[in-house]
Amino acid sequence: MKRRIKIWFHSDSSSAIKEFSIHQLSLWFLAFFFIAFLGGAGFVGYDYLQLKHKSFNNATLKKNLVSQKNEIGEQRNQIQKFANEIELLKKSVDNLSKFEDKVRLIADIKQTSDSSGLIGIGAIPDNGLDMEIPIDNKHNNLIREMHQQVEQTTLAANKQSQDFEELIKQLGKKKNLLACTPSIRPVGGWITSKFGYRTSPFTGQKEFHSGLDISNKSGKNIVATANGTVSYAGRKMLIGKIIILDHGYGRITKYGHLKKILVKRGQKIKRGDIIGKIGNTGRSTGPHVHYEVRINGTPVNPLKYILN
Repeated sequence: MKRRIKIWFHSDSSSAIKEFSIHQLSLWFLAFFFIAFLGGAGFVGYDYLQLKHKSFNNATLKKNLVSQKNEIGEQRNQIQKFANEIELLKKSVDNLSKFEDKVRLIADIKQTSDSSGLIGIGAIPDNGLDMEIPIDNKHNNLIREMHQQVEQTTLAANKQSQDFEELIKQLGKKKNLLACTPSIRPVGGWITSKFGYRTSPFTGQKEFHSGLDISNKSGKNIVATANGTVSYAGRKMLIGKIIILDHGYGRITKYGHLKKILVKRGQKIKRGDIIGKIGNTGRSTGPHVHYEVRINGTPVNPLKYILN
């Protein structure tokens, strides 16, 4: 038997008391629905607060990640700058070593110790600072490699300094030989033909070019490249007007295709003295000087005897 619950209430529009009734089951249903609604609202509210909290944390984390990424990027830029400085330092030491070798060649001074030690030092890898590589994966190894290269380059620089000190002492003992050894350019300008085999501009055949052709304006001054004595100053068929200087110690230099000769046979010459004017005499395709260096009668590459 369904039980009913009676409810009385007073109407504002009249003085009569009204009565209505509902089933007890319906009342329980309404109560359950109300409680469920409150629970659901509380759950939704709690879930919303959790999402807001997570969203705030994610925003903070994202901000921190951006900051860390910028910091890592700056660190990698600093590492790249350091790597570039290492490469410049290595090139400087290597250039000094090559300059020393050239001086030793000119002065005929042999190396008495091992090389400067740059042989075997590799370059910094181009992909060593790839942003996609984890910082703790490859970059730590890169930094260690860079430190090792700095140590090796420092040792090489110290060794180079010792070699120069030894070289200076030996150069002091060979002042006369050095003064008589070609070591500067006879004239400024453009090298149009190097020492060695080439195709002849006249015959089209392969031939050996025993000197260095340096082109410039006609009439440009030509200087002696070392102290010596004029052994020949005149004209020859193919090379035109030519000056030959005897520097002693088996060293001679030749200056061909001149426009004008300013010295005489037997004249003593100092390095840097003007001896002639650049020209186009003999078999020539334009104003230039044919500069030749011979050691004990054998032509050698003049570029090896030019320091400036």
